Amino acid sequence: MEEKNQSFSFKKEMSVETFVFPIIFLAFFGLFVYYMGLANALNTIMNTAYRLLIDTVLYITAVCVIMGAVSALFSEFGLVSLANRLLRPLMRPIFGLPGAAALGVVTTFLSDNPAILALTDDHHFRHYFRKFEFPALTNLGTAFGMGLIVCTFMYSLSPKMGVGLGGAVGVGLIGATIGSIVSTRIMLMFTKKYFGDTWDEEYTSGSNMNTPKDMRPIRSGGVGSRVIAAVLEGGHSGVKMGVSIVPGVLVICTIVLMLINGPSESGEYTGAAYEGIRILPVLAEKLDFILNPLFGFTSPEAIGVPVTALGAAGAALSLTSNLAASHLIGPGDIAVFTAMCMCWSGYLSTHASMMDSLGCKGLIGKAITSHTIGGLAAGISAHWIYVLITMVF
Repeated sequence: MEEKNQSFSFKKEMSVETFVFPIIFLAFFGLFVYYMGLANALNTIMNTAYRLLIDTVLYITAVCVIMGAVSALFSEFGLVSLANRLLRPLMRPIFGLPGAAALGVVTTFLSDNPAILALTDDHHFRHYFRKFEFPALTNLGTAFGMGLIVCTFMYSLSPKMGVGLGGAVGVGLIGATIGSIVSTRIMLMFTKKYFGDTWDEEYTSGSNMNTPKDMRPIRSGGVGSRVIAAVLEGGHSGVKMGVSIVPGVLVICTIVLMLINGPSESGEYTGAAYEGIRILPVLAEKLDFILNPLFGFTSPEAIGVPVTALGAAGAALSLTSNLAASHLIGPGDIAVFTAMCMCWSGYLSTHASMMDSLGCKGLIGKAITSHTIGGLAAGISAHWIYVLITMVF
């Protein structure tokens, strides 16, 4: 029986999982050892993680720093507020949420999923929502999380792929928006049944009343000092974001790459980086009759990107870069990847903590279910929109 103590859960020292987990872990690791040998498997794990750190994480961190600075400038000089005003009339008819939710879309698009939590304790933000509407912010915010970074990174692959990817990224953005609508609407059905269609002043009151209505905070000083301060603070937040993706890229992406890639060009295992046992492509080939009509992947290896995006968007971007370098994906895949990486953006690793922060732990399963469906809808819609556009033009 579990007991709750602050943010920690406790179990008995010895439980079923104490004995089951080592068996599962050894069986999974033994799969690599069986094909690669113990020494080669260990060397490939370390070498792949190192190459990902040097070749990919530092690049993504650089993108995060630049985009963090740009987004801080947008916020400082009112472009975020302008976007909020422009999006506000669309929120109720499309997403079923009050217009203030548009601010959540903008803030998460410019940063990451948990950015929406910064708004949740603001009185002037919370009081627009009924109790059943508030938990759906998790799904809405996650669907646009890291949006600017994902779109920028995908477009930056144009030289590597030898083709302009602006159209594909735009289609992916449309697909992610469709996925966000699906996810949010499904979540609202769950929350309305759970809470009922009522107002709860205590729940939606919040505590931060420092920001006057229709005003926005700015940094002190003249225009020049505000620009410098915004650039440096935004860049600093980009560094934090870049550092935060290191575990996801190194751990998740290493495992997925080893499940996707095969042995070296000689056909032998050498312990070099990026070698693997090629299980995911084999499974994807078996499921091609389902995956191809839905997502239109160019190669079986492409399935690894949305699988990785479940846990970490940064790791999925890294995997996309590797597939692009190997010429295993095309512009249509970029459209699907943009939609799914942006819509899912590592929701399995953030949804639980976000829902806990909103005081809705009982709805974690519903939020994950809704967002799983939303991400699939994002990828499918991006694929078919791209197909229709290429047929017309």
